[in-house]
Formats: sequence, structure tokens, C-alpha cells
Amino acid sequence: MNATHRLSKNKLDVKKILQSVVLFFVSIVMVVTLPIVSVVRLIGRIKHKDFMTFKQYKPENFILKHIIYQWWSEKEVAQNKRVFVYFLFPAMFAFVLFVIVPFLQGIYISFTDWNGLNTGRENFVGIDNYRTIFSDIRFLYALWRTILYAALNIVAINVVAFGLALLVTQSLKLKNIYRAGFFMPNLIGGLVLGYIWQFIFNRAVTTFGPAFSDSFLTGGTSALFALIFVVTWQYAGYIMMIYIAAIQNIPQDLVEASTIDGANALQRLRNITFPLVAQAFTVAMFLTLVTSFKQFDTVVSLTQGGPPEVMPAWFATVFGTGAQTIVNATSLIASDIYDTAFVFNRLGVGQAKAIIFFVFLLVISLLQVYYNKRKEIEL
Repeated sequence: MNATHRLSKNKLDVKKILQSVVLFFVSIVMVVTLPIVSVVRLIGRIKHKDFMTFKQYKPENFILKHIIYQWWSEKEVAQNKRVFVYFLFPAMFAFVLFVIVPFLQGIYISFTDWNGLNTGRENFVGIDNYRTIFSDIRFLYALWRTILYAALNIVAINVVAFGLALLVTQSLKLKNIYRAGFFMPNLIGGLVLGYIWQFIFNRAVTTFGPAFSDSFLTGGTSALFALIFVVTWQYAGYIMMIYIAAIQNIPQDLVEASTIDGANALQRLRNITFPLVAQAFTVAMFLTLVTSFKQFDTVVSLTQGGPPEVMPAWFATVFGTGAQTIVNATSLIASDIYDTAFVFNRLGVGQAKAIIFFVFLLVISLLQVYYNKRKEIEL
């Protein structure tokens, strides 16, 4: 009996899940079609006819019940949903027009050989573009450099931002001025910032002495660290504001009680500050992760993807390519996609790279949020 009961319960659970999935997609259709339905209902009211009011209609199908009672009826729930969609529609229309439609068009282009010029004459090539990607050693190297850059940049930005947040939440006389000063670099655009620091690295730092005679931008490793330094200088102030808001929400009675109990600053930081700002870490890590992987404008103006260097021997060995292959040291994945699409006029391959990049970044972001959420519970 117990086995039969569990089996029937599992069937009911599966049925509920499937119904929920179906109703979710039905709700999406309702949101899209609601403006048209509303116009039809308005015309009916003007002509004093009951268009789509369904006052006497009592459907038995669960989909029709959901549509009528949750969307088209005069019940408060349905009215609230319609009002919500009315206010949401302008922003939603812009989002669909400028994000969803181009994204779907991009998926189609990724299966063609379009070069950006022969509009209407592109050929459908299936998954050939995706096969080309995974045999493109420079794309794989750009992906590796992006992962390395993102990992180092995330650590650098969050460490600096959290340290600055701890500093400016102390009892300092000019702490508001310090906050504004640390935040100011974030107001400078990435392109302008790159050109400013390019001048500093090439013209100013090289005058400090023989040890700095070569610009940091001339070496592959040093150029990558110079890029990390510049982006950290720009973005740490923004992330600092998130940490400041979290730190200021820590109850002061906990801090005072721990001080009375003899806890030092490090113990308070580990046992009170870290656990209570865990949500801020989740948000800050997500923002820095996405920003680091999508880095483009500062790379273009600071290093132009260079300098050229010989591919590391270990990387060439892993992927079975020539050890003398020349690659760009700071050509991150966004730069590689741009070059493929708009420099070499291979829009189909470039769009396929963009789709792979989107899926990769989506998975990494979800894993990061999931991991950080679990850490919040543990803390």
C-alpha cells in the first residue's frame, strides 16, 4: 500500500509540475497578447457589446480556467495582473525589440555564412561555425586569458573595494570626501580611461628610472596585470558603495557587545562583519564577474589586444598546435568576437562565438550565485 501511495503521489507531483510549466508559458502568451485583447474588449464596451467578458462561461479545462479567471475576468486578481502588464508594457516592448529580437536573429545568423555584406544571400551552414570555433586555437587561447583575467580581476576588485569600504565606514572626519574620491574613477568611460592610462604607462611611468624603462604594456604578463590594475582602479569605488551599504546595516549593538567581550578587530571582522555582509558579497561577485568577462572598451583603448607573444608551450601542447603560434596577450574573448565579426567580416562565426560566450557566462554566473547563496546560509 505504501509503495502504491508513493507512486500515486509521485504521479500527482509530476502532473502538477507539468501543469505549472504549461501555465507559465500560457502566462507569457497572455502578457504578449494582452494589449490586443484589451483593445478588443474596449471596442466592445464602446459598442455596448460583451466582447470577451465570459461572464457566464465556466470552462473545465485548466488552461482555459487559468486564462479566463487569472487574466480576462473582472476579478481583482485578473485586474491586478492586467494593470501590472499595462505599466510594464513600454519597458517590456523596448526590451523585446532591442534585446530579444536581435538575440534570436543572432542565433539564426550563427548557423549561416553571413559576412555582414551579402544581406539576403547568406547560406545556411548548420553547426559548421560551431565546429570552426573549437578548432580555432586563438579563440581558445582568448577564452583561457579571459578566465585568467576574470579570476584575478574579481579578486583584486573585491579585496580593494571591501578594504576601502572598511576604511570609509570608520570614524573619519572627511570620510564622505574619501567616498566621493574613491567613486570618481567609475564616472570615467572605459575608452577614455584606457587612453589616459596608456599615456601614463608609456610616458610617465617610464621616466621613474631604469627599472621602469620598458612600458608595462610591452610585455604579455605585465600588460595583463596593467589592465587589471586600471579596471580595479576604475571599478573598485562602485563595488565599495555596495559594501558600505551592507556594513552600515550591521547592528551596532553586536559590535559593541563583541568589543566589551574582548574581541579584537580581526575577530569582529571574521565573526560579525563577514557573515552579515554575505549578501553584498553575492551581488558584488556577480557584478564583477560579468563585468570582467565582458571587458572590451578598456582593452581596445589601453592595449588594442596586444602585445603579440608566442603562445605558451604548455597551451600549444594541450591543444596540439605549433609552439611558435603568435597570439595577442590581452585579446580577451569579447575582443576576439569583435575582430572575427567586424575586422575579418565573418559575422556568422563571430555570432556563433557570441552564443557560446553567452552560454558559458550564463552557466558561470548561475554557479557563482548558487555557491554564494549556499555560503550565505552557512555563514
